[in-house]
Amino acid sequence: MANKRVKVIEQCHIGPPPGSVASTSIPLTFFDIPWLCCPPIKRVFFYEFHYPKSHLLQEVIPNLKQSLSLTLKHFFPFSSNIVFPPKPQTPHILYKEGDTLPFIVAESTTTNLNNLVSDSPRDVTCLHPFVPVLPSPRALEEDESGTLLISPMAIQVTIFPNSGLAICITFRHVVADGKAFHHFMKFWASLCGPKVGHDLPLLDRNMIQDPNGLRPIFLEAIWNIPIKTMESKGQVNNVPSDMVRRTFVLRNEHVENLKKYVTTKCQNHGLETLHVSTFVVTCSLIWVCKVKSENNTKDDDELHILAIMADSRNLPQFSIPLTYFGNCVVCGNAEITKSKLVGQNGIFEAAIAIGSKIRCLQYEGYKGAETLMSNFTEFATLGKHMLLTAGSPKLDVYETDFGWGKPKMSEVVQVESSMSVSLSDCKGKGGIEVGIALGRTQMMKFNTLMEEFLEEIALHDS
Repeated sequence: MANKRVKVIEQCHIGPPPGSVASTSIPLTFFDIPWLCCPPIKRVFFYEFHYPKSHLLQEVIPNLKQSLSLTLKHFFPFSSNIVFPPKPQTPHILYKEGDTLPFIVAESTTTNLNNLVSDSPRDVTCLHPFVPVLPSPRALEEDESGTLLISPMAIQVTIFPNSGLAICITFRHVVADGKAFHHFMKFWASLCGPKVGHDLPLLDRNMIQDPNGLRPIFLEAIWNIPIKTMESKGQVNNVPSDMVRRTFVLRNEHVENLKKYVTTKCQNHGLETLHVSTFVVTCSLIWVCKVKSENNTKDDDELHILAIMADSRNLPQFSIPLTYFGNCVVCGNAEITKSKLVGQNGIFEAAIAIGSKIRCLQYEGYKGAETLMSNFTEFATLGKHMLLTAGSPKLDVYETDFGWGKPKMSEVVQVESSMSVSLSDCKGKGGIEVGIALGRTQMMKFNTLMEEFLEEIALHDS
């Protein structure tokens, strides 16, 4: 890894303790299969503490390695391989004794930690030096059929002497969704730090029922997608030079004002009160401000789409335990014309579209599962007016404490284009964090619009 902003100190591999996990093959469910064509997910956690380099390398890093190994005993799919054989054989996850994941230790040479954890706009490339790249997919030895072995996770720990460290994980969504991934992170953190007591993961994917026969349909779609689509290693892509990323914080009073505003609008229009959640009103505000901040003045009648990912573990039609390890996400597309989004009642109209779709997902979860595959295969045509949501405030990202306190900042690294937005709980007391990347000029306009909306809605409530 050549990067002038970090110096690699060590590259090693970590897996479960020897002999602790038997060779295991895990099938992919219909929830998992669509994510085979998804680029790797990249999440970074920044921690602030003032230890010298010697303490970091002699105490902190060894503790991280040992606790990670013990964690992988229970979360071994992350140190396994995704096996992708030719049709008609089916892809699956395979763990064999000795399987490991790459673990990199690096030192920041130029970057100030305070600049990285700032809420102000930053160049989107500022996080790139801390992101590990997955190993290249490789052919299965002694197999001439073209079977590929794909690594699911890589970890990089970057130290900032006398300031703190960054833990960045690149992983493939096909192995685990956000809830399962953060279960892994909190379990690792609990073994490393003073807090102990997280539940073990449930790895049995046979508990996923498929009454609509989606699995064979999704497999057929995957077999028809070029294999190179699944070979992405999480490399940093070229991005426009003027792109900046920023984290916006909506405090509890902002969220409550938005909820009251939407609820009052529903009553005034004689509508049944919708699913008015923190997620709904936050996404409505972000969606409206983003579209309004764009320079495009045409296409008022074209549909804009907000792709909503929702955990379905708690839905009665699935009855899946909260500790289930794998994918259990359904997808719904809220659709609305641009003219409505940018109109006088844009936030209200957006909330109706989003709230209605979420309510639909709650009662018709399998329809949301069907949308997963079509969103991936049709993204090239939908992408122009599609905004993807990543993360959730319910994942409690800022509860990931390795013994050094809560993260100073955590971000979804791949949110570096204008087509996605990330949501998480807030590092302070209450509220929600929103991560977004836009051109520098558009970001200024977006910020102004959001401040004006929040001020207007606060006055409306008073």
